[in-house]
Amino acid sequence: MLSLTTSLAPLVLAALLGWTGAVKVFSRGTAQLAPKTVLARMLRSSERAATVLRATGAGELLIAAGLLVVPANPVPGAAVAALGAGFLAYLGYGRAMAPESSCGCSASEDTRITWRAFARAAVVLIGGATVAVAQGTWWSAVSERPGGALLFLAGAAAVLVALSADLDRWWLLPLRRTRLRVFGHPLLGTAAGNQVPVAASVELLENSLAWQAAAPVVRSALLDHWEDDGWRILQYSGVYGDRENARPVAVVFALDATTGRDSGGDPIVRVSYVDADSGEAVAVDELNAVPSRRNLPMAG
Repeated sequence: MLSLTTSLAPLVLAALLGWTGAVKVFSRGTAQLAPKTVLARMLRSSERAATVLRATGAGELLIAAGLLVVPANPVPGAAVAALGAGFLAYLGYGRAMAPESSCGCSASEDTRITWRAFARAAVVLIGGATVAVAQGTWWSAVSERPGGALLFLAGAAAVLVALSADLDRWWLLPLRRTRLRVFGHPLLGTAAGNQVPVAASVELLENSLAWQAAAPVVRSALLDHWEDDGWRILQYSGVYGDRENARPVAVVFALDATTGRDSGGDPIVRVSYVDADSGEAVAVDELNAVPSRRNLPMAG
């Protein structure tokens, strides 16, 4: 198993670096994401940050090609290890100096630096060191042990997907929606009295004016939900403010627990931002144009 792992590691790393490198180089989102990254703060320029991101992407593509063509050569593996070490140092700096910023690791990840970014960089570092001393080739491993190779590659892909926050919308959010649709509220079941399932409230919210207005602040899928005096509270995480004034917040929506998409009319939605550290409200009544009720219960 160890020989299979070391032989296939170049293929896994090439796929990862090829993907992140291609997105940085060719995606239009690189220029849009650059101002939100730690690089923009380090270089004091969004344009220079975008240039560095694209240059890093080109380097990743070059290393990925080396891993595919000459996997038994120590040079591509050493380059991957150095890249991983550089990523870890960069993430450490970013977490300390600008925790509200994105790392720009895949040029499509508009989220704060979390443990997943560090874990993925560590995988790159360890994988590169492993490849640097490996002797076999990935094509030999695939041809000699196709079943084991397929199982290993599937597991490696699952790990990398789990460590990539920008892919959450493709698997984590649908998974949570399915869980809510099937099981409903963990305490009240699928519906209590006239209450609609939680999934219906989430769907209603995401098609509302309130969601459109607050979407630039939201940075996660649904994290928590509960009922309070007939209102359904839906909690997300987010970042409120710009650059130096940005702060992590809990984005809290509240809407009638009995209202669904078939109820007709615009839903009554209330939005509040709660500071993630102090628990105090940062902004209330984000949507002045959306109907609201007085004395609406918010997060405690």
